[in-house]
Amino acid sequence: MVTSPRNKKVLDMIRPGGDPSDETRWQQRKSSMTREAILEAAVDCLVTSGYTGLTTIEVTKRANVSRGAMHHHYTNRLELVAGLVEYVLYRRMRHFLEEYPRLLERDTGSFSLEQATELYWRTLQRREFTAYLELSMAARSDTELEQVLLPAVRRFDEIWTQEMTEAFPQWGDRIHKMKLASDFAQAAHLGLLLNSPVIGEDRHNAVRHVIVSVVDMVFRGEIG
Repeated sequence: MVTSPRNKKVLDMIRPGGDPSDETRWQQRKSSMTREAILEAAVDCLVTSGYTGLTTIEVTKRANVSRGAMHHHYTNRLELVAGLVEYVLYRRMRHFLEEYPRLLERDTGSFSLEQATELYWRTLQRREFTAYLELSMAARSDTELEQVLLPAVRRFDEIWTQEMTEAFPQWGDRIHKMKLASDFAQAAHLGLLLNSPVIGEDRHNAVRHVIVSVVDMVFRGEIG
């Protein structure tokens, strides 16, 4: 069923924090919605055109906002990129926090290492990870971008480790083992993501199986 523009507007107005009777709060809500539209358009730019295609003019056009609205939120490209870095990392974390309890509920509270690696693999299929890759590659030769990206990614890694500790208590106090397993799985999955179009489905599945096996060996203390 397609929601009419009128119904969509009404639904937007009754969202939490969007009470239209409170002009201040409603204006804040509209501002937040505009900022998100800009950032989503920026993600689209990265996914379809790479970092060189990310311009405030192109983002303004894709977001369907005025240049004044763009300037209100991001006065230049670097400010937009800084906001985009935070947004992309936030979306990645949000996806994990939403998907993890759904898998637990689906599997009656049990969660295997195989499911954990599957969940991580799924996060790599999402557009925000593609955007993150584009930013990471561009940061290798762009000092300004690197200075924006690295602190945010390091903070994300700290938060990610904390969330992994909470999500997978079966590791107990072996935090260093969990970090090793996580680092290995991330590196292996990234390589797999880049090489899957070349190696084909059978080799892809074989590598996925090896990743799970190695993570399990780390968990059981056989390596690392």
